[in-house]
Amino acid sequence: MTIEELLIFGKSHCHSEHAKILLAELLNKNSLELLTCLNETIPKDKVELYKKEIKALEEGKPLQYVMGYVNFYGNEFDVDERVLIPRFETEELVENTINYINDFFTEPVEIIDLGCGSGAIGLSLEKKVSTKSVDLVDISEEALEVAHKNCGKLNSNANLIKSDFFSNIEKKYDVIISNPPYIETNEEIEEIVKNNEPHLALYGGDDGLDCYRKILANIKNHMKEKCLIAFEIGYKQASAIETLVREYLDDIKLTIKKDLSGKDRMIFIFKNLV
Repeated sequence: MTIEELLIFGKSHCHSEHAKILLAELLNKNSLELLTCLNETIPKDKVELYKKEIKALEEGKPLQYVMGYVNFYGNEFDVDERVLIPRFETEELVENTINYINDFFTEPVEIIDLGCGSGAIGLSLEKKVSTKSVDLVDISEEALEVAHKNCGKLNSNANLIKSDFFSNIEKKYDVIISNPPYIETNEEIEEIVKNNEPHLALYGGDDGLDCYRKILANIKNHMKEKCLIAFEIGYKQASAIETLVREYLDDIKLTIKKDLSGKDRMIFIFKNLV
């Protein structure tokens, strides 16, 4: 089959842009290059692989899992069904955290990424700020296996720790960051997310706040004298999480930030920083 014939096949079974992205990836070309060589004949093994990938998309598997990676904050991270797919909103969490670190810290920082999944948050920070250490923490051994692969891809010195948030942690940190599970148990979400991504990384109890409670209940023991805490949150949770934070922490300042779509998406907590 030619590239043109494969594209026609792909577009007849899934979103046309996804069909093009998959074929470009398979042939190690960019999407524009495909259009300049439509008559090129594709080896049989690649034809079969492409058809298999298209079938997976047609059956509702996310594009990122089919491809096996996602681009996040300028780096390529391996992802599969063992970890959550990093979102654009989480890039905004990373961007804001980098800015605050650069504003408030002059020495290399010690960072902990709680519920790290693929490691996208902690490893992105490691690439962009001066760090003394980065600890990637997750309760899931399977998630840590994916994070380990990404550490290798990015030549990272991060430490991988199996822990239910702070349960196996003794250190104190300059920066504590987390994008914990925050979807309510009975909340309606997209079928493609519900049917593919790990529920352990999605659901945060009846009100979506269980993981924040767990983190905040032990957080004082792991904060340095000067500390930045950064949370991603559900867009309806800002007020409830602010109340929780103030139950567990005093003498702090707190900022809620919106994402690019104008929804409350991040909470930043400052201890002796502003």
